[in-house]
Amino acid sequence: MAPHDDRHDGRQGDGYGEGRGDRHRGPGHGHAEGVGDPTQEAHGELAMARLALADGETEHAAVHVANALFCEPALPEAHELLGKLAVGAPRHGLDLYGPDEQGGMFAGSAAALAHLQASAGDFDRALAGLSQVAAHEPHRAWAASAGWLGPDLLPRLDPEAFARTMLGMVQVLDDPVPEEHRPHLAPFAELARSMTDAHPGHGFLLWSGSSFMRRLDALDEAVDWAFRAWTRDRSLEAAIMLGNAWRRVGREADTEKLWTAVLRDHPEDLDLHVDLGELLAGQGRFTEGLEWIRRALDADPGHPKAGPALHGVRWARDRDIAHLIALIDHLREHPDHGYAHELVARACTGAWLRHVPYPTEALTNTLRQLLDQVEPGDADIAITLSALEPPSALLAVRSAFPRFELSVQSVPAPDLRVPLRPGRYAAWEYLPGATDAQPAVGRPDPAVAEAVRGIADPSWPHPALAYDRAVLLAGCGLDDLLGVLVHPPAPDDSELGRTFARHEPGLWVRLVQIWACLGIAHHRADEPWAGSVRREALVDLAFGAEDWVSDAALFALVATAWLVPDVREDVAGLVGERFAAAVGAYRTREVTLLRSMAELVLATPQMAEQYRDLAAQKLVELDAARD
Repeated sequence: MAPHDDRHDGRQGDGYGEGRGDRHRGPGHGHAEGVGDPTQEAHGELAMARLALADGETEHAAVHVANALFCEPALPEAHELLGKLAVGAPRHGLDLYGPDEQGGMFAGSAAALAHLQASAGDFDRALAGLSQVAAHEPHRAWAASAGWLGPDLLPRLDPEAFARTMLGMVQVLDDPVPEEHRPHLAPFAELARSMTDAHPGHGFLLWSGSSFMRRLDALDEAVDWAFRAWTRDRSLEAAIMLGNAWRRVGREADTEKLWTAVLRDHPEDLDLHVDLGELLAGQGRFTEGLEWIRRALDADPGHPKAGPALHGVRWARDRDIAHLIALIDHLREHPDHGYAHELVARACTGAWLRHVPYPTEALTNTLRQLLDQVEPGDADIAITLSALEPPSALLAVRSAFPRFELSVQSVPAPDLRVPLRPGRYAAWEYLPGATDAQPAVGRPDPAVAEAVRGIADPSWPHPALAYDRAVLLAGCGLDDLLGVLVHPPAPDDSELGRTFARHEPGLWVRLVQIWACLGIAHHRADEPWAGSVRREALVDLAFGAEDWVSDAALFALVATAWLVPDVREDVAGLVGERFAAAVGAYRTREVTLLRSMAELVLATPQMAEQYRDLAAQKLVELDAARD
């Protein structure tokens, strides 16, 4: 667990970035969406800006200039035209750009406003604005676009305002910033160095600068500046930043000593109680850590960090899914408690909690080997399998090699073609004696296939958010969602889509099926759970012919249970029963889904202890067999 201080060192955005549209262009316009060459796009925007300016449409021209800056922040022609706009507009053009109705601001507009503020001599505001754009979009060289951001700027900056600018950046930046993004922030770091040299006794500047430098992995300066701030004014903020800097260089014992001493003088600081508790828990001292967190909860049962931290530390100690579900329940009651969001997302790693499980069939292994040697296409390929595998594995192979032929030598008992329960809904069906499954449903409406493709991400922050995101499919027909399971749409033509098509078609089929099942979980959501069509369909799929669809349906049930307490007992029973059947089958034949089902058991709320223990045991056995 990483000590964290939302007051001074947190992650709080304010709406800058490519995801917020301005008055005339939609969200995310520009090269970030992969549309064309950014320089060419920028020149196209400037051409439209000149036409608008010639027609006297200054505001329209300003929009296109902002779009050009978004495409190419340092393009000289964009800055030249921005200067012309300023000359012809009241107040140096400062009124041309502003926040949208939600208080956010398109990155190009915010950068344009910062440049206009600098040209008007308001350097503190200009730096604050440009720094926010750079912090929200560290993958872009925004600082390189500012010719005014240099050594001559130093005497024109107020150290108090600069410290606030640093603090604004650290509330947005990752800790640490990815290494490839750090050069884009280097001009701000150089300015911070110059400012601390020019104002060596400014405590606020030192500790806010320390937090910024820590994110850039400039740890010597981060420690030095925070230590100087602490020795100068003994402020609570300086102590927090010094402790965080010491932690990053392995001085946890010094951090513990410092924060314990500070809490003797500031027992009212409940956030620091939590930070210290998490520090101790991170060293494996869970009992001591929990005691500090409980002190904060005793003082304020509604504290926005202490309750989530208690569950987070317990999860780190026990790895019991009940603690993550407690975090989800906390969020349902307190959706504004951002630290709970952060903790549950940080805790959820691995298959099902964070991402789609990887296919493990002999067929998908063969598919990967084929794709290493040849391009997907109409090659004549035929292989023989010693035993039948789930039909979706063959579907994945044929999505890359349509003429692929398969011979199966045996169908070991228990027969994976036979549903474990009779049901009304199915994805696959087998003709008598056949080993090649046929789709049990027709092709989906193209609009539904496109809707599933549009949300089919390979990962999610946690299962409850996957369930939430799938509400976008709530209006899709059930037959269409069932059709997507066996007639999956091809990946799109994005870079990620092309990667799936060329290298991981099996993983693509897997994730499409998972999202389609999540969509089914929202079908007729107003029906009471026990007799609902959505429950019936998912249970039929889970207990139908053994296939990737089986655990995709189970995951949809589990994701529902994460967010809907009333269904948890029912879902736990269903998942446990299906897993027990897989374990029984594994005694006499291969069950390629056994690992993923075991991982699902451990991710299921209110799962019976006997199934949790059995799942943990099977994972150990499977790991040993793999090694």
